[in-house]
Amino acid sequence: MGTMLTRPPGHRRDIVLRPAATAMVLLAAGHPHETIAVPGVALGEEDVLVAVELSTVCRADAEAARGARRASTPVVLGHESVGRIIALGDAGAMAVDGSPLRIGDRVVWSATVSCRQCDRCLCGRPQSCRSATRYGEERVAADRELAGAFASHVQLRPGTAVVRVPETLPAAVLAPAACATATAWAAVARVRRHRDLGGTRVRVHGAALLGLTVAAIAVELGAVVDVRDPHAERRARARDFGATGFDGEPDAVIHTAGPVTAATVEAVADGGVVVVVGGDARDADSPAAAPAAGRKTGDGAPDADAADLAVLALDVARLSARSTTIAGMQGSTAGDLADAVAFLAGRGRAYPFADVVGSIVPLAAVDAALAAATEPGAPLRIGLVPGP
Repeated sequence: MGTMLTRPPGHRRDIVLRPAATAMVLLAAGHPHETIAVPGVALGEEDVLVAVELSTVCRADAEAARGARRASTPVVLGHESVGRIIALGDAGAMAVDGSPLRIGDRVVWSATVSCRQCDRCLCGRPQSCRSATRYGEERVAADRELAGAFASHVQLRPGTAVVRVPETLPAAVLAPAACATATAWAAVARVRRHRDLGGTRVRVHGAALLGLTVAAIAVELGAVVDVRDPHAERRARARDFGATGFDGEPDAVIHTAGPVTAATVEAVADGGVVVVVGGDARDADSPAAAPAAGRKTGDGAPDADAADLAVLALDVARLSARSTTIAGMQGSTAGDLADAVAFLAGRGRAYPFADVVGSIVPLAAVDAALAAATEPGAPLRIGLVPGP
């Protein structure tokens, strides 16, 4: 692919793409995607243009496509990608490690764009930025057609954490890094604020990609890990990611899927830590959780509001007496993303992350990929590559 650079008036750089970039646009939930051609982009001074190597379908993408999660349509979905820089704005841009990014760098990037100036950003929570936007959620507009991963290119804005990645790591390992891997690292790091993981018994609820990644990271940091999931095949797969199980109370619980029940929280040992990641109640944590929650969503999973009621019924006096720490978290920081990539490039090579992408299809087949992602027995991730 060739590029032709022209300089417009002002502080933006016009980049004309030959052939044109393509993006898959969801016009409305439940409707097929439309392909649009993007013959060029206007790069801001610190923007970065990346040619996508591989994107992966997260459950959130599938839910937005079918209307189970709110989306500002029309939108280019997708927030898990790996790609290569093909153009930079006039001022250039910096990687998370503080070095300047260069054309040709292979990179992954954060799902969130933060302002870097609000109180939340300044206190180390850019994922909760007061003016945050997310790739794959921004409504298509002029000069913002390439703001999601289901495209041949993504235009990265200032406030995006960009991390160089090794050429030797498979794209299937790297694409989920900005979402599942970085969030898993952040969850384990949250536990480590309170206790060393050496010999610690960690129970992980949920054996989708996030839970499996949490298991592998915790094991490599010295923990003994037990993974709970209602699906036998998922529990079996957890062994490949280091989960051996244990008897007795967990010292820490990391909850990655399904409704959070009082029993889940109160199972932790005296002085234990409970980290709740995200709070999505669409994946049932256990078959018994549904009757307790009561109401159901359209897909048969416990209603999110009903699941919250179970948490409100906690025995607060008991938790206080046992010095239990409960923490909620969402997303990850630039440091988490950098640490996640370092893990994948190092100790993470011992685990089958290369196998998490069960199938790879052309970008044009995005509707079929989104439908397949929520079918029973679906692979952990389905990959999309630019092309017909």
